[in-house]
Amino acid sequence: MPATATGALAVADCHNDLLLACQHRRERGASDPFGDDWLPGLRAGGVAFQVLPIFTEEQFIGEGALRRTLEILELSREIAALHRHDVGIVETAGDIDEIIGDGRIALLLALEGAEPVGSSLAMLETMWRLGVRLASLTWNRRTMLADGVGETDTGGGLSSLGVEAVAEMERLGMVVDVSHLSSHGLAHLADVATEPFVASHSSCRALCDHARNLSDAELRLVAHSGGFIAINATGRFVAASGIPTIDRFVDHVEYAVATVGEGSVAIGADFIADLVEQVDPILGRQLLLAADDLVHIPELKAPADFARLSLRLIDRFGPERAARIAGANVLDFFRARLPA
Repeated sequence: MPATATGALAVADCHNDLLLACQHRRERGASDPFGDDWLPGLRAGGVAFQVLPIFTEEQFIGEGALRRTLEILELSREIAALHRHDVGIVETAGDIDEIIGDGRIALLLALEGAEPVGSSLAMLETMWRLGVRLASLTWNRRTMLADGVGETDTGGGLSSLGVEAVAEMERLGMVVDVSHLSSHGLAHLADVATEPFVASHSSCRALCDHARNLSDAELRLVAHSGGFIAINATGRFVAASGIPTIDRFVDHVEYAVATVGEGSVAIGADFIADLVEQVDPILGRQLLLAADDLVHIPELKAPADFARLSLRLIDRFGPERAARIAGANVLDFFRARLPA
């Protein structure tokens, strides 16, 4: 995938909660928060492909989760219609090249946690029909399907319903995302999955010992399935103390490449400065981070900063390998996994 007009590598970012940020801004009277707050930065950073997860906030857990998810899915369609000359939603493999070939940004819809599914696996097909192509079974908390990394005392893997959910997702073609899944859950998933699964925003525990990061064995489980690990830029997942740096982030990329190979490594930046600092301060208390640990990488905290990251990746890996890590690995994966 060539460099963009900005000179940056073409980036496929596997995790940005901007839909939730836009929903909050819309509820506060902003008419076009995507166009005002996000589109210029995505363009400046060279983003060609953006995964857009839908996260269930604490106040919507229960029956409110489905309604909230539907509202945000509708918002994604409104954004795509309003900015049809700049973005398009990906549902098929062919959509990827068509949208990017037009000079637009390809958007892929995802669920971050299965709260909107509840105990009704029929909702997975509903989500599929509405354009969701990637989903995780849980966030840090427990769902009906699995335990998240915040449930450290249960030792739980997938529930029996969770095992059925994986089979249903595989039948539909929906990719399973293991970021936030408990260690036991990831191991259990690896035993029952028959299709590749991915970690959309996880870093390396060997470099930063945090529950949200993956051990070497877990990195290998994801890669062995045929999936990829997209490295997370949240500050305390990159460095346990001090001010995290963009070079330390690239250290995580390099470590993952050394552990599983460059074909299984990608970028899932998880920029949360906007959400935590401006949109929803309550969220910060749920991230398995103390208030003092809600730090961000100064040079890598928003999509425009991908231009700077591109230079670091090229310095570390050379242009061809950097281009694969920045974007091509993800595009090749979804070209192969999505329906024709």
